[in-house]
Amino acid sequence: MTQELIETFEGGVATLTMNRPEARNALTTEMQAALSEAIPRLAADPKVRCVVLTGAGQAFCAGGDVKGFAKASAARDAGAEAFNLEQRAQGLRYAMEVCRWLHEMPKPTLAVIPGPAAGAGLSLALACDLRIAAEDAKLTTAFSKVGLAGDYGGSYFLTHLVGAAKARELYFTADVISGAEALRLGIVNKAVPGAELEAAARDYAAYLAGLPTVAIGYMKKNLNIAQTGSLTTLLDTESLHMARTIMTDDHKAAALAFVNKAKPVFQGR
Repeated sequence: MTQELIETFEGGVATLTMNRPEARNALTTEMQAALSEAIPRLAADPKVRCVVLTGAGQAFCAGGDVKGFAKASAARDAGAEAFNLEQRAQGLRYAMEVCRWLHEMPKPTLAVIPGPAAGAGLSLALACDLRIAAEDAKLTTAFSKVGLAGDYGGSYFLTHLVGAAKARELYFTADVISGAEALRLGIVNKAVPGAELEAAARDYAAYLAGLPTVAIGYMKKNLNIAQTGSLTTLLDTESLHMARTIMTDDHKAAALAFVNKAKPVFQGR
Protein backbone atom coordinates (compact mmCIF):
# COMPACT_ATOMS: atom_id res chain seq x y z
CA MET A 1 0.00 0.00 0.00
CA THR A 2 1.18 3.54 -0.78
CA GLN A 3 2.44 5.72 2.05
CA GLU A 4 -0.26 8.21 1.01
CA LEU A 5 -2.77 5.98 2.81
CA ILE A 6 -1.81 4.42 6.15
CA GLU A 7 -3.82 1.43 7.37
CA THR A 8 -3.87 0.24 10.98
CA PHE A 9 -6.00 -2.29 12.86
CA GLU A 10 -6.70 -2.64 16.57
CA GLY A 11 -9.58 -4.05 18.57
CA GLY A 12 -11.82 -4.62 15.58
CA VAL A 13 -11.27 -1.05 14.31
CA ALA A 14 -9.56 -0.54 10.95
CA THR A 15 -8.27 3.00 10.52
CA LEU A 16 -7.40 4.52 7.15
CA THR A 17 -5.34 7.70 7.41
CA MET A 18 -4.94 9.88 4.34
CA ASN A 19 -1.30 10.84 4.59
CA ARG A 20 -0.25 13.97 2.72
CA PRO A 21 -0.16 16.41 5.64
CA GLU A 22 1.99 18.88 3.71
CA ALA A 23 -0.92 19.23 1.23
CA ARG A 24 -3.73 18.91 3.78
CA ASN A 25 -4.17 15.33 2.56
CA ALA A 26 -5.42 16.40 -0.87
CA LEU A 27 -6.42 13.44 -3.02
CA THR A 28 -4.00 12.19 -5.64
CA THR A 29 -4.50 9.42 -8.17
CA GLU A 30 -2.34 7.17 -5.99
CA MET A 31 -4.34 7.90 -2.86
CA GLN A 32 -7.63 7.39 -4.69
CA ALA A 33 -6.43 4.02 -5.96
CA ALA A 34 -5.38 2.99 -2.45
CA LEU A 35 -8.80 3.93 -1.04
CA SER A 36 -10.49 2.00 -3.85
CA GLU A 37 -8.51 -1.12 -2.90
CA ALA A 38 -8.70 -0.84 0.88
CA ILE A 39 -12.32 0.04 1.58
CA PRO A 40 -14.01 -2.92 -0.21
CA ARG A 41 -11.43 -5.26 1.31
CA LEU A 42 -12.14 -4.01 4.83
CA ALA A 43 -15.88 -4.22 4.17
CA ALA A 44 -15.50 -7.95 3.45
CA ASP A 45 -13.12 -8.74 6.34
CA PRO A 46 -15.06 -10.33 9.25
CA LYS A 47 -12.37 -9.25 11.72
CA VAL A 48 -13.15 -5.59 10.95
CA ARG A 49 -16.15 -4.32 12.91
CA CYS A 50 -15.70 -0.58 12.35
CA VAL A 51 -13.88 1.45 9.68
CA VAL A 52 -12.44 4.86 10.58
CA LEU A 53 -11.39 7.38 7.92
CA THR A 54 -9.22 10.31 8.96
CA GLY A 55 -6.35 12.52 7.85
CA ALA A 56 -2.78 12.96 9.04
CA GLY A 57 -1.66 16.13 10.77
CA GLN A 58 -4.14 18.95 11.25
CA ALA A 59 -6.45 18.25 8.29
CA PHE A 60 -8.98 15.67 7.20
CA CYS A 61 -8.78 16.11 3.41
CA ALA A 62 -8.64 19.27 1.32
CA GLY A 63 -10.33 17.53 -1.62
CA GLY A 64 -8.82 17.08 -5.04
CA ASP A 65 -5.27 18.15 -5.80
CA VAL A 66 -6.10 21.52 -7.42
CA LYS A 67 -2.46 22.17 -8.30
CA GLY A 68 -2.43 18.85 -10.13
CA PHE A 69 -5.67 19.82 -11.91
CA ALA A 70 -4.07 23.08 -13.07
CA LYS A 71 -1.00 21.30 -14.48
CA ALA A 72 -3.15 18.73 -16.29
CA SER A 73 -5.35 21.47 -17.72
CA ALA A 74 -2.33 23.40 -18.99
CA ALA A 75 -0.95 20.24 -20.61
CA ARG A 76 -4.26 19.62 -22.39
CA ASP A 77 -4.42 23.21 -23.58
CA ALA A 78 -0.94 22.77 -25.00
CA GLY A 79 -2.07 19.70 -26.90
CA ALA A 80 -0.02 17.26 -24.82
CA GLU A 81 -3.08 15.28 -23.74
CA ALA A 82 -6.22 14.55 -25.70
CA PHE A 83 -9.47 15.54 -24.02
CA ASN A 84 -11.80 12.58 -23.66
CA LEU A 85 -14.92 13.28 -21.63
CA GLU A 86 -16.06 9.65 -21.44
CA GLN A 87 -12.72 8.30 -20.23
CA ARG A 88 -12.40 10.98 -17.60
CA ALA A 89 -15.94 10.41 -16.35
CA GLN A 90 -15.39 6.64 -16.17
CA GLY A 91 -12.18 7.05 -14.18
CA LEU A 92 -13.81 9.45 -11.74
CA ARG A 93 -16.87 7.23 -11.37
CA TYR A 94 -14.63 4.30 -10.45
CA ALA A 95 -12.83 6.39 -7.81
CA MET A 96 -16.15 7.59 -6.39
CA GLU A 97 -17.25 4.01 -5.62
CA VAL A 98 -15.44 4.38 -2.29
CA CYS A 99 -18.31 6.61 -1.12
CA ARG A 100 -20.88 3.94 -1.92
CA TRP A 101 -18.80 1.40 -0.01
CA LEU A 102 -18.50 3.69 3.02
CA HIS A 103 -22.26 4.33 2.93
CA GLU A 104 -23.40 0.74 2.30
CA MET A 105 -20.82 -1.62 3.84
CA PRO A 106 -22.40 -3.84 6.52
CA LYS A 107 -20.50 -2.29 9.41
CA PRO A 108 -20.26 1.21 10.88
CA THR A 109 -18.01 3.81 9.27
CA LEU A 110 -16.71 6.85 11.14
CA ALA A 111 -15.03 9.99 9.80
CA VAL A 112 -12.68 11.70 12.26
CA ILE A 113 -12.21 15.33 11.20
CA PRO A 114 -9.29 17.09 12.93
CA GLY A 115 -9.19 20.04 10.53
CA PRO A 116 -10.11 21.17 7.02
CA ALA A 117 -12.52 18.96 5.07
CA ALA A 118 -13.22 20.47 1.69
CA GLY A 119 -14.68 19.44 -1.66
CA ALA A 120 -14.28 15.72 -2.25
CA GLY A 121 -12.73 15.49 1.21
CA LEU A 122 -15.98 16.71 2.77
CA SER A 123 -17.89 14.30 0.53
CA LEU A 124 -15.81 11.38 1.83
CA ALA A 125 -16.64 12.40 5.40
CA LEU A 126 -20.34 12.73 4.54
CA ALA A 127 -20.33 9.23 2.99
CA CYS A 128 -19.47 7.73 6.37
CA ASP A 129 -22.27 6.73 8.73
CA LEU A 130 -21.07 9.03 11.49
CA ARG A 131 -18.72 11.98 11.90
CA ILE A 132 -16.79 13.42 14.83
CA ALA A 133 -14.97 16.73 14.38
CA ALA A 134 -12.80 19.18 16.23
CA GLU A 135 -14.91 22.18 17.18
CA ASP A 136 -12.63 24.47 15.18
CA ALA A 137 -12.33 22.22 12.11
CA LYS A 138 -13.24 23.99 8.87
CA LEU A 139 -15.76 22.32 6.53
CA THR A 140 -16.71 23.55 3.07
CA THR A 141 -18.11 22.19 -0.17
CA ALA A 142 -15.51 24.42 -1.94
CA PHE A 143 -16.48 23.41 -5.50
CA SER A 144 -18.01 26.71 -6.62
CA LYS A 145 -14.80 28.52 -5.71
CA VAL A 146 -12.87 26.50 -8.29
CA GLY A 147 -15.59 26.36 -10.96
CA LEU A 148 -16.57 22.72 -10.43
CA ALA A 149 -19.96 21.02 -10.00
CA GLY A 150 -19.01 18.61 -7.20
CA ASP A 151 -18.34 14.89 -6.88
CA TYR A 152 -17.96 11.93 -4.51
CA GLY A 153 -21.68 11.97 -3.67
CA GLY A 154 -21.56 15.08 -1.53
CA SER A 155 -24.72 16.59 -2.99
CA TYR A 156 -26.64 13.38 -2.16
CA PHE A 157 -25.35 13.04 1.39
CA LEU A 158 -25.59 16.72 2.30
CA THR A 159 -29.13 17.03 0.96
CA HIS A 160 -30.24 14.13 3.14
CA LEU A 161 -28.47 15.56 6.19
CA VAL A 162 -29.56 19.21 6.07
CA GLY A 163 -32.36 19.40 3.49
CA ALA A 164 -32.46 20.68 -0.06
CA ALA A 165 -32.43 24.43 0.62
CA LYS A 166 -29.48 24.40 3.01
CA ALA A 167 -27.54 21.97 0.82
CA ARG A 168 -28.00 24.31 -2.15
CA GLU A 169 -26.81 27.25 -0.06
CA LEU A 170 -23.69 25.41 1.11
CA TYR A 171 -22.89 24.27 -2.44
CA PHE A 172 -23.56 27.61 -4.15
CA THR A 173 -21.75 29.80 -1.61
CA ALA A 174 -19.04 27.35 -0.50
CA ASP A 175 -19.28 28.95 2.93
CA VAL A 176 -16.78 27.67 5.47
CA ILE A 177 -18.39 26.39 8.66
CA SER A 178 -16.77 25.22 11.88
CA GLY A 179 -17.10 21.80 13.42
CA ALA A 180 -19.29 23.36 16.13
CA GLU A 181 -21.60 24.86 13.48
CA ALA A 182 -21.62 21.56 11.59
CA LEU A 183 -22.87 19.89 14.77
CA ARG A 184 -25.69 22.43 15.05
CA LEU A 185 -26.69 21.76 11.44
CA GLY A 186 -26.58 17.99 11.89
CA ILE A 187 -23.65 17.50 9.51
CA VAL A 188 -21.47 15.94 12.22
CA ASN A 189 -22.62 13.82 15.16
CA LYS A 190 -20.10 15.05 17.71
CA ALA A 191 -17.82 18.07 18.01
CA VAL A 192 -15.16 18.27 20.70
CA PRO A 193 -12.18 20.52 21.48
CA GLY A 194 -9.28 19.69 19.19
CA ALA A 195 -7.09 18.50 22.04
CA GLU A 196 -9.74 15.92 22.97
CA LEU A 197 -10.50 14.65 19.47
CA GLU A 198 -8.06 11.74 19.33
CA ALA A 199 -9.25 10.20 22.60
CA ALA A 200 -12.93 10.89 21.86
CA ALA A 201 -12.64 9.35 18.41
CA ARG A 202 -10.85 6.29 19.76
CA ASP A 203 -13.60 5.75 22.34
CA TYR A 204 -16.32 6.30 19.75
CA ALA A 205 -14.78 3.81 17.32
CA ALA A 206 -14.31 1.23 20.08
CA TYR A 207 -17.96 1.61 21.04
CA LEU A 208 -19.05 1.13 17.40
CA ALA A 209 -16.82 -1.94 17.05
CA GLY A 210 -18.51 -3.43 20.11
CA LEU A 211 -21.99 -3.28 18.60
CA PRO A 212 -23.76 -6.36 17.13
CA THR A 213 -22.15 -6.11 13.70
CA VAL A 214 -24.59 -8.31 11.80
CA ALA A 215 -27.56 -6.32 13.11
CA ILE A 216 -25.82 -3.03 12.30
CA GLY A 217 -25.27 -4.18 8.71
CA TYR A 218 -28.95 -4.96 8.24
CA MET A 219 -29.90 -1.77 10.07
CA LYS A 220 -27.88 0.24 7.55
CA LYS A 221 -29.74 -1.44 4.69
CA ASN A 222 -33.06 -0.53 6.32
CA LEU A 223 -32.02 3.09 6.84
CA ASN A 224 -30.71 3.44 3.29
CA ILE A 225 -34.00 2.14 1.89
CA ALA A 226 -35.85 4.55 4.19
CA GLN A 227 -34.08 7.43 2.43
CA THR A 228 -35.17 6.56 -1.09
CA GLY A 229 -37.65 3.66 -1.10
CA SER A 230 -41.36 3.27 -0.35
CA LEU A 231 -42.85 2.33 3.00
CA THR A 232 -44.00 -1.00 1.56
CA THR A 233 -40.48 -1.82 0.39
CA LEU A 234 -39.08 -0.86 3.78
CA LEU A 235 -41.61 -2.98 5.70
CA ASP A 236 -40.86 -5.98 3.49
CA THR A 237 -37.14 -5.50 4.02
CA GLU A 238 -37.40 -4.89 7.76
CA SER A 239 -39.38 -8.09 8.28
CA LEU A 240 -36.74 -10.14 6.47
CA HIS A 241 -33.84 -8.50 8.27
CA MET A 242 -35.53 -8.78 11.66
CA ALA A 243 -36.10 -12.51 11.11
CA ARG A 244 -32.45 -12.90 10.09
CA THR A 245 -31.02 -11.06 13.10
CA ILE A 246 -33.19 -13.04 15.52
CA MET A 247 -31.09 -16.03 14.43
CA THR A 248 -27.73 -14.43 15.28
CA ASP A 249 -25.50 -15.43 18.19
CA ASP A 250 -25.42 -11.78 19.23
CA HIS A 251 -29.19 -11.65 19.70
CA LYS A 252 -29.25 -14.91 21.62
CA ALA A 253 -26.46 -13.69 23.91
CA ALA A 254 -28.22 -10.35 24.43
CA ALA A 255 -31.53 -12.03 25.26
CA LEU A 256 -29.81 -14.24 27.83
CA ALA A 257 -27.97 -11.25 29.28
CA PHE A 258 -31.29 -9.37 29.57
CA VAL A 259 -32.83 -12.24 31.53
CA ASN A 260 -29.78 -12.36 33.79
CA LYS A 261 -29.67 -8.56 34.12
CA ALA A 262 -26.15 -8.54 32.67
CA LYS A 263 -24.46 -6.47 30.00
CA PRO A 264 -24.27 -8.30 26.65
CA VAL A 265 -20.93 -8.82 24.94
CA PHE A 266 -21.34 -8.90 21.18
CA GLN A 267 -19.09 -10.98 18.96
CA GLY A 268 -20.29 -9.71 15.59
CA ARG A 269 -21.95 -12.93 14.49
